[in-house]
Amino acid sequence: MTSLWWFALPVLLLPILWHRQKRERVTAVPLATARFLPRAQPQQRRVWQWAERFLLLLRCLLLACLITWLADPIVPWRGNSIIVADGSDAQAAGFARIDVAGDPLAWFARHEREWLSDAKVIVVGAVAMPAEKPRFRHQVELRTKPAPLAKSEHRVALTSKRPDEWRAMFAALTGPQRYLFDGGKPELIIWDVPEAPPADLRAPLWWIGDAAAFPELKNAKQVGSLRYVDSPRGRLWTSDAWPPKDAASARRLFGDWQRLHYPPVPYVATSQLLAADPAAPLGPGTRALRDMLTMALLALFALERIVTHARKR
Repeated sequence: MTSLWWFALPVLLLPILWHRQKRERVTAVPLATARFLPRAQPQQRRVWQWAERFLLLLRCLLLACLITWLADPIVPWRGNSIIVADGSDAQAAGFARIDVAGDPLAWFARHEREWLSDAKVIVVGAVAMPAEKPRFRHQVELRTKPAPLAKSEHRVALTSKRPDEWRAMFAALTGPQRYLFDGGKPELIIWDVPEAPPADLRAPLWWIGDAAAFPELKNAKQVGSLRYVDSPRGRLWTSDAWPPKDAASARRLFGDWQRLHYPPVPYVATSQLLAADPAAPLGPGTRALRDMLTMALLALFALERIVTHARKR
Protein backbone atom coordinates (compact mmCIF):
# COMPACT_ATOMS: atom_id res chain seq x y z
CA MET A 1 0.00 0.00 0.00
CA THR A 2 2.13 2.86 -1.30
CA SER A 3 -0.64 5.34 -2.14
CA LEU A 4 -1.75 8.02 0.32
CA TRP A 5 -5.35 7.40 -0.71
CA TRP A 6 -5.44 4.42 1.66
CA PHE A 7 -5.50 6.90 4.56
CA ALA A 8 -9.03 7.81 3.42
CA LEU A 9 -10.39 4.45 4.62
CA PRO A 10 -11.87 6.01 7.82
CA VAL A 11 -14.41 7.63 5.48
CA LEU A 12 -16.19 4.26 5.63
CA LEU A 13 -17.44 5.29 9.06
CA LEU A 14 -19.65 7.99 7.54
CA PRO A 15 -22.43 5.67 6.28
CA ILE A 16 -22.38 3.83 9.60
CA LEU A 17 -22.74 7.08 11.56
CA TRP A 18 -25.43 8.23 9.16
CA HIS A 19 -27.47 5.12 9.81
CA ARG A 20 -26.73 5.42 13.53
CA GLN A 21 -28.55 8.76 13.65
CA LYS A 22 -31.90 7.08 12.96
CA ARG A 23 -34.30 7.51 15.89
CA GLU A 24 -37.28 5.55 17.06
CA ARG A 25 -39.85 7.96 18.46
CA VAL A 26 -42.23 6.81 21.22
CA THR A 27 -45.63 8.39 20.55
CA ALA A 28 -47.99 8.98 23.53
CA VAL A 29 -51.73 8.51 23.00
CA PRO A 30 -54.13 9.83 25.75
CA LEU A 31 -56.24 7.08 27.31
CA ALA A 32 -59.60 7.59 28.99
CA THR A 33 -58.62 5.52 31.98
CA ALA A 34 -55.48 7.60 32.48
CA ARG A 35 -57.26 10.96 32.70
CA PHE A 36 -56.48 11.50 36.36
CA LEU A 37 -52.81 10.38 36.14
CA PRO A 38 -50.07 12.99 36.20
CA ARG A 39 -49.07 14.20 32.73
CA ALA A 40 -45.66 12.97 31.47
CA GLN A 41 -43.66 14.05 28.41
CA PRO A 42 -43.04 11.39 25.76
CA GLN A 43 -39.50 9.98 25.92
CA GLN A 44 -37.24 9.52 22.93
CA ARG A 45 -34.29 7.17 22.77
CA ARG A 46 -31.59 6.44 20.24
CA VAL A 47 -31.57 2.90 18.90
CA TRP A 48 -29.73 1.12 16.10
CA GLN A 49 -31.83 0.70 13.01
CA TRP A 50 -30.67 -2.39 11.14
CA ALA A 51 -33.69 -2.61 8.89
CA GLU A 52 -31.62 -1.08 6.02
CA ARG A 53 -28.56 -3.25 6.33
CA PHE A 54 -28.34 -3.89 2.61
CA LEU A 55 -28.29 -0.15 1.85
CA LEU A 56 -25.62 0.38 4.50
CA LEU A 57 -23.52 -2.40 2.96
CA LEU A 58 -23.85 -0.88 -0.52
CA ARG A 59 -22.70 2.54 0.63
CA CYS A 60 -19.70 1.11 2.47
CA LEU A 61 -18.72 -0.95 -0.58
CA LEU A 62 -19.15 2.10 -2.82
CA LEU A 63 -16.77 4.20 -0.73
CA ALA A 64 -14.28 1.34 -0.40
CA CYS A 65 -14.30 0.77 -4.16
CA LEU A 66 -13.79 4.51 -4.80
CA ILE A 67 -10.79 4.66 -2.45
CA THR A 68 -9.30 1.55 -4.06
CA TRP A 69 -9.82 3.07 -7.52
CA LEU A 70 -7.97 6.23 -6.47
CA ALA A 71 -5.16 4.28 -4.79
CA ASP A 72 -4.69 2.12 -7.93
CA PRO A 73 -3.29 -0.96 -6.15
CA ILE A 74 -1.02 -3.45 -7.88
CA VAL A 75 -0.70 -6.94 -6.42
CA PRO A 76 2.76 -8.47 -7.05
CA TRP A 77 2.31 -11.82 -8.76
CA ARG A 78 5.20 -12.38 -11.19
CA GLY A 79 8.13 -14.60 -10.24
CA ASN A 80 11.45 -15.23 -12.00
CA SER A 81 11.10 -13.97 -15.57
CA ILE A 82 13.10 -13.62 -18.76
CA ILE A 83 12.18 -10.58 -20.88
CA VAL A 84 12.95 -11.02 -24.58
CA ALA A 85 13.19 -7.85 -26.64
CA ASP A 86 13.80 -9.08 -30.17
CA GLY A 87 11.63 -12.19 -30.35
CA SER A 88 14.54 -14.66 -30.20
CA ASP A 89 14.25 -18.21 -28.84
CA ALA A 90 15.94 -17.35 -25.53
CA GLN A 91 14.86 -19.55 -22.63
CA ALA A 92 15.89 -20.12 -19.02
CA ALA A 93 14.91 -22.99 -16.74
CA GLY A 94 12.45 -21.87 -14.09
CA PHE A 95 11.90 -18.47 -15.71
CA ALA A 96 8.67 -17.33 -17.36
CA ARG A 97 9.21 -15.85 -20.83
CA ILE A 98 7.82 -12.37 -21.61
CA ASP A 99 8.06 -10.90 -25.14
CA VAL A 100 8.01 -7.11 -25.31
CA ALA A 101 8.24 -4.55 -28.09
CA GLY A 102 10.45 -1.49 -27.77
CA ASP A 103 12.87 -0.81 -24.93
CA PRO A 104 12.68 -3.73 -22.44
CA LEU A 105 14.32 -1.77 -19.60
CA ALA A 106 11.74 1.02 -19.88
CA TRP A 107 8.96 -1.58 -20.03
CA PHE A 108 10.25 -3.29 -16.90
CA ALA A 109 10.53 0.05 -15.08
CA ARG A 110 6.82 0.66 -15.72
CA HIS A 111 5.79 -2.87 -14.63
CA GLU A 112 8.29 -3.51 -11.81
CA ARG A 113 5.59 -3.36 -9.13
CA GLU A 114 4.12 -6.56 -10.58
CA TRP A 115 7.14 -8.68 -9.52
CA LEU A 116 7.56 -10.39 -6.17
CA SER A 117 10.28 -8.99 -3.93
CA ASP A 118 12.57 -12.03 -4.31
CA ALA A 119 12.05 -12.48 -8.08
CA LYS A 120 14.97 -12.40 -10.52
CA VAL A 121 14.76 -10.88 -13.98
CA ILE A 122 16.80 -11.59 -17.13
CA VAL A 123 16.65 -9.20 -20.10
CA VAL A 124 17.76 -10.61 -23.45
CA GLY A 125 18.06 -8.82 -26.79
CA ALA A 126 19.58 -5.85 -28.57
CA VAL A 127 19.05 -3.38 -25.72
CA ALA A 128 20.04 0.19 -26.54
CA MET A 129 22.56 1.80 -24.19
CA PRO A 130 20.60 4.11 -21.81
CA ALA A 131 21.88 7.59 -21.02
CA GLU A 132 22.16 6.67 -17.31
CA LYS A 133 22.62 3.35 -15.58
CA PRO A 134 19.12 2.09 -14.76
CA ARG A 135 18.13 1.46 -11.15
CA PHE A 136 15.67 -1.23 -10.12
CA ARG A 137 14.55 -2.77 -6.85
CA HIS A 138 15.03 -6.22 -8.36
CA GLN A 139 18.18 -7.87 -9.59
CA VAL A 140 18.29 -7.63 -13.38
CA GLU A 141 20.72 -9.59 -15.52
CA LEU A 142 21.29 -7.95 -18.90
CA ARG A 143 22.25 -10.31 -21.73
CA THR A 144 22.61 -8.24 -24.86
CA LYS A 145 23.42 -9.18 -28.41
CA PRO A 146 23.33 -7.15 -31.63
CA ALA A 147 20.15 -7.61 -33.60
CA PRO A 148 20.73 -9.16 -37.02
CA LEU A 149 20.17 -6.84 -39.94
CA ALA A 150 16.79 -7.49 -41.45
CA LYS A 151 16.59 -8.32 -45.12
CA SER A 152 14.97 -5.61 -47.18
CA GLU A 153 14.44 -4.58 -50.78
CA HIS A 154 14.67 -1.02 -52.06
CA ARG A 155 13.59 0.31 -55.45
CA VAL A 156 15.96 2.53 -57.42
CA ALA A 157 15.04 4.51 -60.54
CA LEU A 158 18.01 5.26 -62.79
CA THR A 159 18.07 7.93 -65.49
CA SER A 160 21.59 8.34 -66.81
CA LYS A 161 23.72 8.17 -69.94
CA ARG A 162 26.21 6.01 -68.03
CA PRO A 163 24.00 3.45 -66.29
CA ASP A 164 26.67 0.74 -66.15
CA GLU A 165 28.83 2.83 -63.82
CA TRP A 166 25.93 3.40 -61.43
CA ARG A 167 24.91 -0.25 -61.47
CA ALA A 168 28.50 -1.27 -60.74
CA MET A 169 28.37 0.79 -57.54
CA PHE A 170 25.35 -1.15 -56.23
CA ALA A 171 26.95 -4.42 -57.30
CA ALA A 172 29.88 -3.65 -54.97
CA LEU A 173 27.59 -3.46 -51.94
CA THR A 174 27.16 -6.52 -49.72
CA GLY A 175 24.66 -7.21 -46.98
CA PRO A 176 21.00 -8.13 -46.45
CA GLN A 177 19.73 -5.07 -48.35
CA ARG A 178 18.91 -5.51 -52.03
CA TYR A 179 18.55 -2.66 -54.52
CA LEU A 180 16.29 -3.36 -57.46
CA PHE A 181 15.96 -1.50 -60.78
CA ASP A 182 12.78 -3.31 -61.87
CA GLY A 183 10.30 -0.44 -61.56
CA GLY A 184 7.77 0.21 -58.81
CA LYS A 185 7.65 3.24 -56.56
CA PRO A 186 11.30 4.25 -56.07
CA GLU A 187 12.90 5.19 -52.79
CA LEU A 188 15.95 6.56 -54.60
CA ILE A 189 16.06 8.34 -57.94
CA ILE A 190 19.43 8.73 -59.67
CA TRP A 191 19.07 11.63 -62.11
CA ASP A 192 22.25 11.97 -64.14
CA VAL A 193 21.09 13.95 -67.20
CA PRO A 194 20.99 17.72 -67.78
CA GLU A 195 17.25 17.76 -68.54
CA ALA A 196 14.82 18.59 -65.74
CA PRO A 197 12.70 15.69 -64.40
CA PRO A 198 8.90 15.60 -64.77
CA ALA A 199 7.10 17.89 -62.32
CA ASP A 200 5.09 15.04 -60.75
CA LEU A 201 8.11 12.78 -60.08
CA ARG A 202 8.66 12.35 -56.33
CA ALA A 203 10.96 10.24 -54.13
CA PRO A 204 12.37 10.47 -50.59
CA LEU A 205 15.93 10.71 -51.95
CA TRP A 206 17.54 11.96 -55.16
CA TRP A 207 21.11 11.58 -56.35
CA ILE A 208 21.85 14.30 -58.85
CA GLY A 209 24.66 13.83 -61.37
CA ASP A 210 24.09 17.12 -63.19
CA ALA A 211 23.04 19.96 -60.87
CA ALA A 212 22.12 22.27 -63.76
CA ALA A 213 18.56 20.89 -63.83
CA PHE A 214 17.98 21.63 -60.12
CA PRO A 215 18.28 25.32 -59.17
CA GLU A 216 17.56 24.40 -55.52
CA LEU A 217 21.09 23.02 -55.21
CA LYS A 218 22.53 26.55 -55.34
CA ASN A 219 21.68 26.87 -51.63
CA ALA A 220 22.73 23.32 -50.74
CA LYS A 221 24.59 22.57 -47.53
CA GLN A 222 28.09 21.12 -47.78
CA VAL A 223 28.94 17.88 -45.92
CA GLY A 224 32.39 16.69 -46.97
CA SER A 225 32.27 16.13 -50.71
CA LEU A 226 28.46 15.97 -50.69
CA ARG A 227 25.90 18.76 -50.98
CA TYR A 228 22.25 18.35 -50.07
CA VAL A 229 19.03 20.36 -49.84
CA ASP A 230 15.38 19.55 -49.09
CA SER A 231 12.89 20.34 -51.83
CA PRO A 232 9.24 19.53 -52.66
CA ARG A 233 10.53 16.64 -54.80
CA GLY A 234 12.43 15.10 -51.89
CA ARG A 235 15.95 15.40 -50.48
CA LEU A 236 18.49 16.18 -53.19
CA TRP A 237 22.09 14.97 -52.95
CA THR A 238 24.89 15.80 -55.36
CA SER A 239 28.64 15.54 -55.61
CA ASP A 240 31.33 16.34 -58.17
CA ALA A 241 32.84 12.86 -57.67
CA TRP A 242 29.79 10.92 -58.92
CA PRO A 243 29.51 8.20 -59.99
CA PRO A 244 32.17 6.36 -57.93
CA LYS A 245 35.03 4.91 -59.93
CA ASP A 246 35.97 1.97 -57.69
CA ALA A 247 34.49 -0.30 -55.01
CA ALA A 248 36.08 1.63 -52.12
CA SER A 249 34.52 4.90 -53.31
CA ALA A 250 31.18 3.16 -53.73
CA ARG A 251 31.24 1.82 -50.19
CA ARG A 252 32.26 5.24 -48.82
CA LEU A 253 29.40 6.90 -50.69
CA PHE A 254 27.00 4.26 -49.41
CA GLY A 255 28.20 4.77 -45.82
CA ASP A 256 27.83 8.56 -46.05
CA TRP A 257 24.35 8.15 -47.53
CA GLN A 258 23.22 5.81 -44.74
CA ARG A 259 24.77 8.01 -42.04
CA LEU A 260 23.34 11.32 -43.26
CA HIS A 261 19.94 10.30 -44.61
CA TYR A 262 18.73 7.73 -42.05
CA PRO A 263 18.57 8.03 -38.24
CA PRO A 264 21.53 6.57 -36.37
CA VAL A 265 21.41 2.99 -35.14
CA PRO A 266 21.42 2.94 -31.30
CA TYR A 267 24.49 1.55 -29.57
CA VAL A 268 23.86 -1.82 -27.93
CA ALA A 269 24.54 -1.96 -24.19
CA THR A 270 27.07 -4.41 -22.80
CA SER A 271 26.00 -7.51 -20.90
CA GLN A 272 26.05 -6.84 -17.16
CA LEU A 273 24.36 -7.60 -13.84
CA LEU A 274 22.32 -4.77 -12.35
CA ALA A 275 22.21 -5.26 -8.59
CA ALA A 276 19.00 -4.62 -6.69
CA ASP A 277 18.74 -1.07 -5.32
CA PRO A 278 16.20 -0.77 -2.46
CA ALA A 279 16.19 3.02 -2.86
CA ALA A 280 15.30 2.94 -6.57
CA PRO A 281 12.06 4.74 -7.40
CA LEU A 282 9.08 2.63 -8.39
CA GLY A 283 7.22 3.30 -11.58
CA PRO A 284 3.69 4.72 -11.61
CA GLY A 285 2.20 1.31 -12.27
CA THR A 286 0.15 0.02 -15.16
CA ARG A 287 -3.35 0.62 -13.73
CA ALA A 288 -4.13 -3.04 -14.36
CA LEU A 289 -7.11 -3.09 -11.97
CA ARG A 290 -8.58 0.26 -13.03
CA ASP A 291 -10.97 -1.22 -15.60
CA MET A 292 -12.45 -3.79 -13.24
CA LEU A 293 -12.73 -1.26 -10.41
CA THR A 294 -14.45 1.23 -12.71
CA MET A 295 -17.08 -1.34 -13.70
CA ALA A 296 -17.60 -2.32 -10.06
CA LEU A 297 -17.90 1.36 -9.07
CA LEU A 298 -20.57 2.03 -11.69
CA ALA A 299 -22.51 -1.09 -10.73
CA LEU A 300 -22.46 -0.26 -7.00
CA PHE A 301 -23.50 3.34 -7.64
CA ALA A 302 -26.45 2.28 -9.81
CA LEU A 303 -27.53 -0.35 -7.26
CA GLU A 304 -27.29 2.11 -4.36
CA ARG A 305 -29.47 4.63 -6.22
CA ILE A 306 -32.05 1.98 -7.04
CA VAL A 307 -32.26 0.74 -3.44
CA THR A 308 -32.48 4.32 -2.08
CA HIS A 309 -35.29 5.17 -4.49
CA ALA A 310 -37.18 1.97 -3.65
CA ARG A 311 -36.88 2.70 0.11
CA LYS A 312 -38.52 6.11 -0.24
CA ARG A 313 -41.57 4.77 -2.07
